[in-house]
Amino acid sequence: MRRRLAALAVCAAVVLAAACSGDAVSGAPQPPPMHPTPGASGAGDPYYPDDGNGGYDALGYQVAVTYDPPSGHLDGDTTVTARATQDLSRFDLDLRGLDVRGVDVDGKPARFSREKAHELVITPASPIRAGTTFRTRVRYGGDPAKTPHDGGSENGWQHSADGGAYMVGEPHSAAFWYPVNETPRDKATFTLTARVPAGWTVVSNGREGPPGTWTEPNPVASYLTTIAIGKFSVDKSTLPDGTPVVSAYAPGAEARRAIGDRLPEVLGFLSAKFGPYPQSAAGGIFLNEDVHFSLETQTRPTYAKWADLPTLVHENAHEWFGDSVSLRDWSDICLNECFASYAQWLWAEREGQSLDDRYRAAIEITRGSTDFWAQKLVGMGRGHEFEGVYNKGILALHALRREIGDPAFDRLLKEWPSRYRHANATWPDFEAMATRISGKNLKSFFDEWFRGTKLPADADLFPGSLRS
Repeated sequence: MRRRLAALAVCAAVVLAAACSGDAVSGAPQPPPMHPTPGASGAGDPYYPDDGNGGYDALGYQVAVTYDPPSGHLDGDTTVTARATQDLSRFDLDLRGLDVRGVDVDGKPARFSREKAHELVITPASPIRAGTTFRTRVRYGGDPAKTPHDGGSENGWQHSADGGAYMVGEPHSAAFWYPVNETPRDKATFTLTARVPAGWTVVSNGREGPPGTWTEPNPVASYLTTIAIGKFSVDKSTLPDGTPVVSAYAPGAEARRAIGDRLPEVLGFLSAKFGPYPQSAAGGIFLNEDVHFSLETQTRPTYAKWADLPTLVHENAHEWFGDSVSLRDWSDICLNECFASYAQWLWAEREGQSLDDRYRAAIEITRGSTDFWAQKLVGMGRGHEFEGVYNKGILALHALRREIGDPAFDRLLKEWPSRYRHANATWPDFEAMATRISGKNLKSFFDEWFRGTKLPADADLFPGSLRS
């Protein structure tokens, strides 16, 4: 007996020694071996395959910039917090034009190179395990206005009439001024700290902190982030629910206050149609610039000098349709623009217009236009995303409303932004929801109106009350 106990003691000593030495015999389970590979250099969008990147999920951006308006020079220091979705040997961020001075991953210097038009390829000091949260710091600088404005002269960093600058662009925007995963599929929080000379004001997304600091706590698609630097006059207030409102007016745009002051009224109307306002803040950036579009930059749309009340309605409808609920692929842009455009009709209906009469008149005007009806509303092809969605899209949604009836349509307008709040969705998701809510087989209707290239058959062209 005594010898047996001695033997057990010897065995116990051996086992304990093995555990203390890190032997796997009795220690904690070891992580599986890593098989690191490069993250993809594109996110998979069918129209813009090089946009965005794979291998990680961006969680948040902390962007710090110093900008000198007279010279146009920008210095940036951005930290990207992300979670690896695979074992990573390297990964990409998107950054256009600006010179990179250094990159750190989790505090350790990383190798980097530039490839293609906007790929910043980063190789960390050691591979990153799948599921790990990591932080990438990029220091960079240059004149962002000198970067070619891909996708049109108005997509990129722009100088403003007062000597300042502003940033708008769709589908490309953020990569002109900070390193980013430039795809709407990968939404993340956003914080900006901007330093500018005395006398200049910085306006951006979300809630205002100390001067030059803005924080958007809700996930935001990168093209919806913005910065505007100018000699703004700024109005501040709150909505009835306490949501802060900050609106900035560039010199020469002060007359736009008559429109901006109606924002609480507009948001109240849209909330009644679409459900509670989904954003952390509200307001607008009213430029004195003759650009060809206004943009639904999250919480605080950016307006061209020609913007009117319907524009205010349109851009703020995007806070539900496009900003809170974001598309995954640019082929589904109708999820953004068709609904924001139809919101203008809903406002007109509030003002007493008969939408059925307006619809019938539009059909008579366009009936003989093969070009008008040839515009697809989904899967339209690269370069055609922003064509039919603003006009044919309105008619399609009004026809859908009459096809399924007001109770189902009203429910659809509320349930969609509630179900996909601060997330991504696809056109098939919308068709499935419309079918479920209406209890009708809508395949033929969607084929005719949204995928079709000719005038719909009368049954789909004049559904419901439109037949009378």
